[in-house]
Amino acid sequence: MKAIVCNQYGSPDVLELKEIKKPFPTKNQVLVKVHSASLNFGNLVLLKGKPFLARFAFGLTKPKYSIPGGDIAGTVEAVGKNVQLFKVGDKVFGDLSGCGWGGFAEYVTVPEDALALKPNNISFEEAAATPMAGVTALQGLRDKGKIKSGHKVLIYGASGGVGTFAVQIAKSFGSEVTGVCSTRNVEIVRSIGADHIIDYIKEDFAQHQERYDLVLGVNGSNSLSAYKRVLKQNGKFVHVGGSESQLYQTLFLGPLISMTGSKKMSSLLQRANQKDLNDVKELLESGNVKPIIDKRFKLSEITEAFKYFQEGHAQGKVVITL
Repeated sequence: MKAIVCNQYGSPDVLELKEIKKPFPTKNQVLVKVHSASLNFGNLVLLKGKPFLARFAFGLTKPKYSIPGGDIAGTVEAVGKNVQLFKVGDKVFGDLSGCGWGGFAEYVTVPEDALALKPNNISFEEAAATPMAGVTALQGLRDKGKIKSGHKVLIYGASGGVGTFAVQIAKSFGSEVTGVCSTRNVEIVRSIGADHIIDYIKEDFAQHQERYDLVLGVNGSNSLSAYKRVLKQNGKFVHVGGSESQLYQTLFLGPLISMTGSKKMSSLLQRANQKDLNDVKELLESGNVKPIIDKRFKLSEITEAFKYFQEGHAQGKVVITL
C-alpha cells in the first residue's frame, strides 16, 4: 500500500510517499480502507517535534510514529475476532492520535474504541475533517468551559478547524456567540451562525465593553490579561490553541490567576474519546453542526498540504483524499 512516511523531524519536505506492507488487524483491531484524512495542529507537532516538550511523547530524536495522520474516514475491510462494534463494510471515522497515528495511508489498523460509524448525511471528506477538531471544541466548551444555554461566549480564532466547530457547537448549546477572525474570514464565520463578529484586523476584542461567561482561545498570541479583561466575574477562559508563549502563560500563570480571583484560566489537552466522538456524531446527524472544508489535496500532494496548513490561514479544515 501507499503511505506517507516521516523518519526525521523537520519541514514538510521530509515527508515521503512510499510503498509499504499492508497491515493486518490483531484480534482487537479493525482494518480500515482510508478514503479521506485531515490535518490538525497535532500533525505539525508530530512533524516538527516542536514544542520540544512534545518529544517526550513523540520521540526525543526522531518520530516514534513513522506514519503521521490522526483523523480518518473510510470503510472497514477486516475485523479481528474479538471486535464487536463493527463489521466488514461499515463506514467509519475516527481519531488515531491516541493509538499510534498512521492515518496518511491507504489502509490502517485501528482499535475499535477509536472509531464511530460515519453519519449518513455527510461525505467521507467531511467525516475525516471532524474527529480531532470537533471533539476538541466539544471538550473545551462543555467539559472545561461548562457552557450553558444563555451564556455569552467569545471564540478567538473562529474561522479555523477547531473554531468553526466551536461556533456551531456553542450555538447548539443555546449560547450567544461572538467570533473573532480576520477580514477575509468574516463571511465564513457569519455563515456558520455567529451572532456577532469582531474583525481583529480592524479592532481589538479586549477593548470592547462586552463581557463573556466563556472565552475559547483557539488561535492567536494574545496575553492572558487581554482574555481576563473580557471575562465576567466567575467567567472561564479555556486555551485550546495558539502561540507557544500563550500556552506557557496559561499553564504557569493560569492557575495563579484562578486561585486569586473568580475568573478561571485553564488549558485543554484534547484526548481522543469514543463517547465524545459519538456525541459529535449526533450533532452532525442533527444538522446543527457541519464540517467546513477549505482545501483538498491528494496523498501525493502531502507536502503542499502541510505547507498550506502551517501558514495558519485555512478557513476550516484541510483534507487529504485517497
